[in-house]
Amino acid sequence: MIPEVVTEFRKSSYSDQQGDCVEVAHAADGRRAVRDSKNASVGVQFYSAEQWAGFLTAMKTGEFPSH
Repeated sequence: MIPEVVTEFRKSSYSDQQGDCVEVAHAADGRRAVRDSKNASVGVQFYSAEQWAGFLTAMKTGEFPSH
């Protein structure tokens, strides 16, 4: 079952000026809803609070290469 998105989507603070970014919202079941801002109609991916926290930690510590 797809959870209800209960907040507005907001752009990542890491968004660039070309619109290459993701938008994040909260879902009713506590997960984070994530979508591509330039192609929002494609769909939403949902991540648990633990998964989202792990992703943020990896971003902050440079685990992912920059482009």
